[in-house]
Amino acid sequence: MSLRVSDHAFANTYFKRFKENMSRHKDLDWIAIEKRLAEDPEKLFSLFEMDRTGGEPDVIGYDDTSDAYLFVDCSAESPVGRRSLCYDQVALENRKKNPPSGSAGSLAAEMGIELLDEEQYRNLQKLGVFDVKSSSWIRTPESMRKLGGALFGDCRYDRVFFYHNGADSYYASRGFRGLLFHRV
Repeated sequence: MSLRVSDHAFANTYFKRFKENMSRHKDLDWIAIEKRLAEDPEKLFSLFEMDRTGGEPDVIGYDDTSDAYLFVDCSAESPVGRRSLCYDQVALENRKKNPPSGSAGSLAAEMGIELLDEEQYRNLQKLGVFDVKSSSWIRTPESMRKLGGALFGDCRYDRVFFYHNGADSYYASRGFRGLLFHRV
């Protein structure tokens, strides 16, 4: 899929979201971000998919080390179009009874994004109130995955919580939040 910033109304959606949520990115300049987006149609595709599945992506920072803008799903609840998924492909293949339609890891890879890790999820929660009625799969350490488990997080009682589940579990209220590093 070939996308260009000038071809799509969703560029206006990102600009509007950027302006309405300046507390997420106080020191960033939209013109520089838009220029960077225009240079990389692959990343535009990822942003489009994040939006299409209900993630409401927004730029939340800039990483000097990697020269990358950081886009994260900022929907109030875990993206609706990415729920009822087990953690990864291994979990999906091992699920014998009533398997879900897919996995968070596989869908994230198709979209060109990564699942948030614990630190990134905690930092997102500092920018707003997220996942008070839902939960989101979190990038899980390989040592835990080898034992069959996976992590998810949510926010209850004004506090961020992380829990564990079997990686093959899935729930209508659990999805995943994505991270897109936008480098050139």
